[in-house]
Amino acid sequence: MQTKLAVLMDPIEKIKAHKDSTLAMLLEAQRRNYLLHYVMSRGLALRQGVPWAQLAPLRVFDDSTRWYERGDAVWQELTSMDMLLIRTDPPFEAEYLYDTIILEQAKRNGLLVVNPPQTLRDCNEKLYALQFPQCCAPTLVSRSRKELRNFAGKHGEIVLKPLDGMGGRRIFRSNADDPNLNVILEGLVGEDRHLALAQRFIPEIRQGDKRILVIDGEPVPYALARLPSGSDFRGNLAAGGHGIGIPISERDRWIVKQVAPDLCRRGLRFVGLDVIGEYLTEINLTSPTCIRELDEQFKLNIAGQLFDALEHNAV
Repeated sequence: MQTKLAVLMDPIEKIKAHKDSTLAMLLEAQRRNYLLHYVMSRGLALRQGVPWAQLAPLRVFDDSTRWYERGDAVWQELTSMDMLLIRTDPPFEAEYLYDTIILEQAKRNGLLVVNPPQTLRDCNEKLYALQFPQCCAPTLVSRSRKELRNFAGKHGEIVLKPLDGMGGRRIFRSNADDPNLNVILEGLVGEDRHLALAQRFIPEIRQGDKRILVIDGEPVPYALARLPSGSDFRGNLAAGGHGIGIPISERDRWIVKQVAPDLCRRGLRFVGLDVIGEYLTEINLTSPTCIRELDEQFKLNIAGQLFDALEHNAV
């Protein structure tokens, strides 16, 4: 009997097909003869406590000019599916929260949901990394501009960022003597009302912000080192960085071993660890990327590894 797979993702018509990790997953699922279904935007509902979804049949193609065909959407009970991939990008806003609550009910009713909705609510991608302080550079999370300024005074060069950002947006490099520091802090925390994260600047960013993909607690043996472009200090690909595949180091493997037991305990089947130099900076679990870049450079099939794991252990 064919496996029915649904995907909750950002608008498929807007993705960059040649580098999209969700498309790589869908192509692999289709190669395995899965029946693909696309959850339409805002297409989740609860009817008498039963999760429903507006689902459209989907076919995908490894073609940068025509990568999908979508049929007519109809409302169906979510448990008519066997598996659902949650692949929407941050930020984590109210509607995303409500969707995870509906999907948690579907999971309780027997649907395999990757990654688990409860964990998406519990684990902010920046704060979750701080549960492993032995892996992290000196970090402060605070609403207090005074505390954040003092942190800059103690550590010199720092990086400041909001807790709900992605793709390098609203990330600032600053120091205690920066005449713009107060303006940056006002933009991030306002009148000491919003949490922001400050971290000691890690100069090894020049060697790349490494994305290490982890499947069921085991790392893919190669990472994508995302290198800053020009004078920009950010390695994020969305901020203009470029990626070079490299073997993961012994320190990288040590970091994975530190976090893997908790990843597995929480049912996190596919995550991306961000590592700069010797330090873990983020744990990406909403929609980790870089599959296609690593597949191309090292002749891998990372989506195949993921589906092998899901099929072997479907709990």
